[in-house]
Amino acid sequence: MKNNLSQMAVMNVAEGEEILAGRATPPIPQVGIYKLLAKKKADGTIEWAHFVERDNGLKEKVMRGTVNTLDEFDIVIDAVNNNLRKVFGVTMQAAGYDVRTLDGKKVSDTKH
Repeated sequence: MKNNLSQMAVMNVAEGEEILAGRATPPIPQVGIYKLLAKKKADGTIEWAHFVERDNGLKEKVMRGTVNTLDEFDIVIDAVNNNLRKVFGVTMQAAGYDVRTLDGKKVSDTKH
């Protein structure tokens, strides 16, 4: 039976917002996959969430932030990748992501 915590919404996308990026590391043995999601909010700011998804699907160590520009977002990505490279020898690369409605239905269009 799958743990209900694995279905945690890492980021909600409201009307007028759009998914900007999805990034992930390769699987790290005994650790999981580090992921980062970002959305562009209606006011133009960029909200991001960085977390590790364990092998059992549990999402842990969720960190969140908001930046004002793509240049600032690139700084966040660089900082995360530098730490991942030092600790695990990996970096995050562009990755696919699932967008679902609150009742769990998959959404094909990421603009809302």
